[in-house]
Amino acid sequence: MAVVEGGDCRQWDEDAYRDSILADRESTSLTIFRTVFSPSPTNPNFIVAASSDGSIATYSLSSLISSLSPGFGNSRAQNLFVAEPHCLLHGHDGPAYDVKFYGDAEDSLLLSCGDDGRIRGWKWMDILEEKQDSLSHGDLLKPQLDLANPQHKGPWGALSPIPETNAIAVDTQGGSIYAAAGDSCAYCWDVEKSKIKMTFKGHAGYLHSVVARNSCNQIITGSEDGTARIWDCRSGKCTNVIEPGKDKKSKEFFSYVSCIALDANEKWLACGSGRNLSVWNLSASERISGITTRACIQDICFDDNQILAVGAEPVLSRYDVNGVVLSQIQCVPQSTFSVSLHSSGVICVAGYGGVVDVISQFGSHLCSFRYK
Repeated sequence: MAVVEGGDCRQWDEDAYRDSILADRESTSLTIFRTVFSPSPTNPNFIVAASSDGSIATYSLSSLISSLSPGFGNSRAQNLFVAEPHCLLHGHDGPAYDVKFYGDAEDSLLLSCGDDGRIRGWKWMDILEEKQDSLSHGDLLKPQLDLANPQHKGPWGALSPIPETNAIAVDTQGGSIYAAAGDSCAYCWDVEKSKIKMTFKGHAGYLHSVVARNSCNQIITGSEDGTARIWDCRSGKCTNVIEPGKDKKSKEFFSYVSCIALDANEKWLACGSGRNLSVWNLSASERISGITTRACIQDICFDDNQILAVGAEPVLSRYDVNGVVLSQIQCVPQSTFSVSLHSSGVICVAGYGGVVDVISQFGSHLCSFRYK
């Protein structure tokens, strides 16, 4: 129970007390759903994070590392310092689920998508020019791109709610953004015209993920219906259906496809389905390997011919394409929803509690902090 200064209950501010309790709860339950490194081939200069409160925050990695005292990066999650972002954007009404860069270097757009069914894009140069002592000005940065998923008409012309956008992928050469939506469809947006130019229909459940296979003019989507589907971007038709759980009879197998990833050559596809990880040869349409993991997989990415996986445990796992565990590194987030890799080998993992953990190519922790 709070103590009222001077013992006078007339000084009690019930609204302030309630707001403080809610703020404390929200700070501990805040979740980072996705991080991405800024475009830079040599050094990971900035990390961008999308959070469950709808905000998009950018952090200078060099500033974070220089501000840490020795050994601070390995602190337990509850003892982490709250890092000041370089810029804080109000991205979405509801959770922000994904962030991507469209284009190269400083001329690129920073894209985000979220529960409100929108895709928004800001000029990266404008964000870089924001000063840390004027964070509130992030709200004044107007998105250059603002797209909303279509509403469907029901009986008597009634409109459905706008379906959420759970993931995005980009094709810069084709001028396209692909959205994985909650209405079981994927949408291809024309960036220049801000219009949908193709809809991909066929899944029986909402979409968790989408990746662009630009070398073949295809996209691949992962869905709650337990399949990953390959789509031809010229015709909009599904050309192949991958079912990671088709031969699984275990009660512990979850049929939904929670995450997918392509290797750099776009020949192998990794699928996370609950506590199962499978790797597929797309040319032969065959499964290379399939293993059962200790915890549900929540995000994956390729590092050359190896796979990085994170999930509902504080561990970053590295596998080869045959499913052999190569290494496991303890990470700070107790449940991790995002793993991203910079070309220099630096890895960023993030998740529950608003915790971000940056790991060097040698496996040491460069810094760990809590999102603000």
